[in-house]
Amino acid sequence: MNKPERIYLAGPEVFFPAREHQAIVAEKKRLLQEHGFEGIDPLDTELEFSDREAKLRRGHRIYRANRDLMDSCDAIIANLTPFRGISADPGTVFEVGYMTGQGKPAFGFTLDNRYYRERAGATEVDELGHIVEDFEMRDNLMIEGGIHGSGGQLFVAEQAGEHQFFSAELFQRCVRALTHV
Repeated sequence: MNKPERIYLAGPEVFFPAREHQAIVAEKKRLLQEHGFEGIDPLDTELEFSDREAKLRRGHRIYRANRDLMDSCDAIIANLTPFRGISADPGTVFEVGYMTGQGKPAFGFTLDNRYYRERAGATEVDELGHIVEDFEMRDNLMIEGGIHGSGGQLFVAEQAGEHQFFSAELFQRCVRALTHV
C-alpha cells in the first residue's frame, strides 16, 4: 500500500455538542495536515433531512454516507476511550472493523489505561456468571487484535488528557505511527 493520504476520524466526538466536536476535529485535522494527511470526519457529509423523513431512513442514510467516507479513506484513527459504558463506542468499533476488513491500517487511542477486565469489575465472571475475558488488553480482544493485525497500534494514556475524551499528545502519536505505514 502507498502511504495513506485520507484518514477517517472515528470516535464518540460526533455525539458531543457542536462547538466541542468542531474544536476537537479541527485539532485532529491540523495535526494530520502537519504530516501531509487529510482528516475526514464522519460529519464531513452534505446530508440534509426533511422534517417528514422517518428517523429510520435518516439513520440508514447516515450509515451509507459514513461508509462512503470510509471507502474514500486509506486508514483510520479511532478514539477508543470508553463511552457510555466500559467499552469503546460501538459505532466506532464497527468503523475499525469495517476499515480493517478492507485491509486498511487502523490506529487507535484510549484515555482509560485500565485493562478491560479491570473496567468490567476485576472478576473472572460477571453477576450473571458469564466469563470476563482477561488478555491484558484495553478493550475486547477483537478490537485490539484487529488494530494490531492491520499493522496499526493502540496508544494508551499514562495520565488524563486535556479533555475527558481527547488528548492531542495521544492523537499525535497515532499520526506519527501512521507516517511509518
